[in-house]
Amino acid sequence: MTSIRATGLRVRHRKTLALDSLDLDLGTGVHGLLGPNGAGKTSLIRVLATVARPDAGRVELLGEDVAGHRGLAGVRRRLGYLPQEFGYYPGFTVREFVAYVAWLKEMPAARVPAAVERAVARVGLADRIDAKVRTLSGGMVRRVGIAQAVVNDPAVLLLDEPTAGLDPEQRVEFRELLRELGVSATVVVSTHLVEDVAAACTEVTLLDAGRVAYRGTPEALTVLGESSDGPGDHPIERGYTAALRAHRAPGEREAV
Repeated sequence: MTSIRATGLRVRHRKTLALDSLDLDLGTGVHGLLGPNGAGKTSLIRVLATVARPDAGRVELLGEDVAGHRGLAGVRRRLGYLPQEFGYYPGFTVREFVAYVAWLKEMPAARVPAAVERAVARVGLADRIDAKVRTLSGGMVRRVGIAQAVVNDPAVLLLDEPTAGLDPEQRVEFRELLRELGVSATVVVSTHLVEDVAAACTEVTLLDAGRVAYRGTPEALTVLGESSDGPGDHPIERGYTAALRAHRAPGEREAV
């Protein structure tokens, strides 16, 4: 089942075309969103999260056209979203902040306490649940951001650079959480860390200059890298570079 369908998406930031007539459809699983700086990853995530409107094109989430208002509230209740920089109240405890987000998502009050404790435990902060957010390290605050994104067990989860500030052990634990969530939800992870995509994602979409440069499995991207002598310490990194170069090469855009 397709949870996300984007057709002809166009987003312009002043004179820059961030998304250029982009088409994409995503179903259940963990989808890695890769691309160089300025490729359009954050613009796409913001449109999918319904916090930004495209200049042209259509977006359907969970079967609803998000351009209309009638089904938008219901869709937002089933979304989870972590932006690159998320706002929080530093005087709130972790419990209070995640519960506040659950309230914003209109979760039934009776479900909230258990849902908050479960979300916080999933990101490894159970022992800090009653600590003020302002007392936490940067990596811990990022994990609070992940907890607020998953508190409602979203059907669509959108994460923009979620591992920023996490140490290697925490990144491994986060990958495990992604794989768990991807069993029943559509998870989109925008990241610069190709190794996270290789370890946790079922599919990769590579953006370049607002267009899809490559779409396939991490395994296929690795195979592409094994036959490439381009830069990269691992085959999937070389595959990433090879896919970008092929997309940019004259006459090869449609072949990738």
